[in-house]
Amino acid sequence: MKIGFIGLGVMGRPMAGHLQAGGHDLLIIQRSSPPPAELVSTGATVLETASVVARNADVIILMLPDTPDVEAVLFGPDGVAAGLSPGKTVIDMSSISPLSTKCFAAKIAALGCDYLDAPVSGGEVGARAASLTIMVGGDETAFAKVTPLLSLMGRSITRIGDAGAGQTAKVANQIIVALTIEAVAEGLLFASKAGADPALVREALLNGFAASRVLEVHGARMIERKFDPGFRVALHQKDLDLALSGARELGLALPNTATAQALFNACQAIGLGDCDHSAMVQALERLADHQVAPG
Repeated sequence: MKIGFIGLGVMGRPMAGHLQAGGHDLLIIQRSSPPPAELVSTGATVLETASVVARNADVIILMLPDTPDVEAVLFGPDGVAAGLSPGKTVIDMSSISPLSTKCFAAKIAALGCDYLDAPVSGGEVGARAASLTIMVGGDETAFAKVTPLLSLMGRSITRIGDAGAGQTAKVANQIIVALTIEAVAEGLLFASKAGADPALVREALLNGFAASRVLEVHGARMIERKFDPGFRVALHQKDLDLALSGARELGLALPNTATAQALFNACQAIGLGDCDHSAMVQALERLADHQVAPG
């Protein structure tokens, strides 16, 4: 298939590479930076605009930072919508507003095309290993058609429901991940302040009921003081904004999500917005005047 891929950042670049390695023709554009040399050198075609990509591709995949970015690429001047013709499929793998997603899907459907929201979990590590968890919303027939493509990028692929359902699942995922990061940070901070070796505490807990992927990966980051992203604080802030704004619309209280967002806000205030989201521990460390481990 001819696949247009728009959004070649930390996540998008390896994801596009897996599609290319799977034998598909890759069409990309130059946005804010030069196209990745590793994709161009292995045959990717660089086109001028999103509309030209859409005109020449069978499937167009987006992997962009936020809702306004997706809207601009889809419906702005020379956007994807301008190049679509009936029968094409648009897959948005960004993490954006579920409500906006439903609106975008309706506009694309009016052009005779399929629209799937397919946000991912697993971070840069999962993108590079093609082991992402992919949560999909949209038509079941369209989902079945592109499942082989999604399988090149992810290990767990689930259709949650109709348009917007994938984004709803991703927001739920980000709530759980943020609260688990906060719990791991508090636990390791408590252990360290009490005089225990946090590395040995983490090792012990990994064999018990407190075990989690966050304790395994981000617990190690907190102890080793390795906060290069991964998944940036600023992006997780954006996702929790979606959770909290959605909760307001639903008349739902999410008190611990609000606390996690306040800690991310504190990280942003002290210059950690581009660090991995495990850097949330540094906000708690400032409150305690104590580090989990020397840095």
